[in-house]
Amino acid sequence: MFNKILIPIDLKHADNLERAVFTGAYLAKQGDIPVVFAAVTTAAPSGLAHNPDEFRSKLAAYAETQAGKHGIQATGHAVFSHDPTIDLEDALLRAIQETGADLVVMATHIPNATDHFWPSNGGRVASHADVSVFLVR
Repeated sequence: MFNKILIPIDLKHADNLERAVFTGAYLAKQGDIPVVFAAVTTAAPSGLAHNPDEFRSKLAAYAETQAGKHGIQATGHAVFSHDPTIDLEDALLRAIQETGADLVVMATHIPNATDHFWPSNGGRVASHADVSVFLVR
């Protein structure tokens, strides 16, 4: 059915994304589908990592932990941006292309009035991706 699942992850807030991670991992396990955890960050030093290599290592460790926890194949894919807040959707769309993922399982929030003016990240990815996108609340 699907060949690769991409799960966007924010390593600073990974515990808030558990439901989407569980859903993606469940689908992956059922179909023996590899998962790639994609994270968008800046190349500049941050509280999470001092440089891109350190960030890649932390993302790889996260993917390895999730692989063991859920019994799946998982890797990490880091995308670097000058301004991740502004570039998030474009960076995730690029990650979809770079990884060859054909399903995205992504956390989203419960819609509210502001979504009429500023759609959610997940909504924007879903409306612009040429692959299936599963949004998890």
